[in-house]
Amino acid sequence: MVTSVGVTCAAALTLPLAAPALSAPVPHAVSARPPSLSPESPGAGPPAATGTPAESRPAESRVREPGADGLAGSTQSLPLEPLATSSDRSAGPATPGRGLDRRTTRPFSLVGVVWDDAEAELHGTVQVRARAAGGESWSDWQDVETHNTEHAADLGSDERASGAVRGATAPLWVGPSDGVEVRVQPETDDQQGRLIAVRLPEGLRLELVDPGPDPAPEPAADDSGGRTAAPARPAAHPGPPTVPTAPVLPEALTVESAAASAVNAEFAPLGASVIPALTEAEAAEAAAEAEAEAVGAKPYIGPRPRIVTRKGWGADERLRERNFAYTRTVKAAFVHHSATGNNYTCKQAPSVLRSIYRYHVKSSGWRDFGYNFAVDKCGNIYEGRAGGVSRAVLGAHTLGFNSNTMGIAVLGSYSSTNPPAAAVAGVSQLTAWKLGLFGRNPKGKVTLVSGGSNKYKKGKKVKMNVISGHRDGFATECPGARLYKKLGKARTTSAKLQGR
Repeated sequence: MVTSVGVTCAAALTLPLAAPALSAPVPHAVSARPPSLSPESPGAGPPAATGTPAESRPAESRVREPGADGLAGSTQSLPLEPLATSSDRSAGPATPGRGLDRRTTRPFSLVGVVWDDAEAELHGTVQVRARAAGGESWSDWQDVETHNTEHAADLGSDERASGAVRGATAPLWVGPSDGVEVRVQPETDDQQGRLIAVRLPEGLRLELVDPGPDPAPEPAADDSGGRTAAPARPAAHPGPPTVPTAPVLPEALTVESAAASAVNAEFAPLGASVIPALTEAEAAEAAAEAEAEAVGAKPYIGPRPRIVTRKGWGADERLRERNFAYTRTVKAAFVHHSATGNNYTCKQAPSVLRSIYRYHVKSSGWRDFGYNFAVDKCGNIYEGRAGGVSRAVLGAHTLGFNSNTMGIAVLGSYSSTNPPAAAVAGVSQLTAWKLGLFGRNPKGKVTLVSGGSNKYKKGKKVKMNVISGHRDGFATECPGARLYKKLGKARTTSAKLQGR
C-alpha cells in the first residue's frame, strides 16, 4: 500500500516545532499537479509531458536557471550530434555514434546522458572528459555507467507513469568544470558475419548540472545543542504525518522547506541542518522507554546516528513533487553505490547530493531524489527523499522492490575500489536505528514481493537478507563488487548496535 501526504501553502505556514501527530493514510496522489504550474515553476515537480519530447526540448542548448535563493543550481541540456567515426582511439571503437566535440560551457560539476523513452536502454558506451573551471587542462576520458534503469520507480507506479520520466545513464561527478566533450558509441551485433551497430535511443542529450553554492552555515547552537525536548524516538511504526497548526515559519524558511523539515520535528527544530546523534545517556533512556512500551519485550533499536537533513545539504525543495509518498512499513534496506565516481571530497558531498537531486528530478523526471539516504566516504549520513527520516518513505532506488524497503546510496563507485571503513560503518549505524524502528533484525531474512524486474517477475515472492545489495533484487553490478563484499560486516555490526 502506498499513501501520499500533501502540504498546502496555508497549512505549511503554520507547521509545528513539536512532533507532528500521526494520521491514517490518505489516498495516493503523487502525480496530481496543479495545471497552472510550468515545468520550471517552484513546486511543480518533474516536468509534465506535453507533445513529444523532441518538441518540448528545442535543438539548441536549454539552460535552466537557478532559483532565487541560489541553491537550485542549473542544468544545461545539449542535444548530441552524429559522429561518423571516432578520431580518438582512446574514446572507443570507430563505429557510428553521437556526441559533442570539445566546447566551452557554463559552469557545471556533474554530467549524464538522457533520452526520450524511459523503457529504452542504451546498449553501448558513454565517455566524457571535462575541462577544469578557469583552467586549460582536460581530464582523461571517463566512463559513465550506462545501465541505470534498475534505479527507478516501480513499473505501474504513479511516479513511473507520470509522463515525465526519461531514460538516463548514471550521473558522473567531474568537479567544477566549464568545458566538455562526450562520445556515445553503440554496441555492435554480429548479424550473419557482419558487425552491425545497435541503434541508440532517440533524443540523446547531455545534461550538465551545476549544484549551486553550499547553504549558509547554521547559526551556533544554544546550550541545548540544538535539540528539542521532544521524544528521542518515534512510535515503533511511524505513519504519515498530519499537518497541525502551530507557530509561524522561522525567518528565511520557505513553505516547501518547512514542509520537508516538519516531518522530522520530533528530532530537531524546524529548519535544522542536522539531526543530532543521541548521546549515550539519551540512548539508554530511549531504550528504557521503548522497552516499557513494548510490554516486557526487549526492543532492538540502535542509537540514532547524526543525520544531515535536506536543509543541511542544500536541497531546493521547490524542485521536487510537493507531496510525500509512503508505504506500509520498512522490511529491508537495499545498499547501492551512486556510481558517480570517487573524485570528491567529503566537503563536496553536499554539492554531489544537490547535483544528483537535480539530475534525478529535472533530467530523469523523477518526483524527488531517488534514495532514502546517502552515506559519503567519511561516513556522514544524509537524509535523501523527503518525507521523514523515521518513516516508511517510498523511494525510487531498486526497480521492483521499492515498496516497504529503503535505499541507501554510498557516494562513489565501488566495483574495483574498496569502500572506506567509515562508509560501511555509516551504513551499519543507519540500519541499526532505522530497521530497529520497524522491528527488523539486520542479520535476518525477509520475504518481499517483486513489483517486476529483470530478475524476478511481478508478484514473485523472494526471500532476501534484511540488509541486501541492489544486485539481490535486480541483475546489476550495483552496489559494486567491493561494497557488496562488505555487507556481511555491515549486517553483523548493525545487529551488535541493536544489542543482538
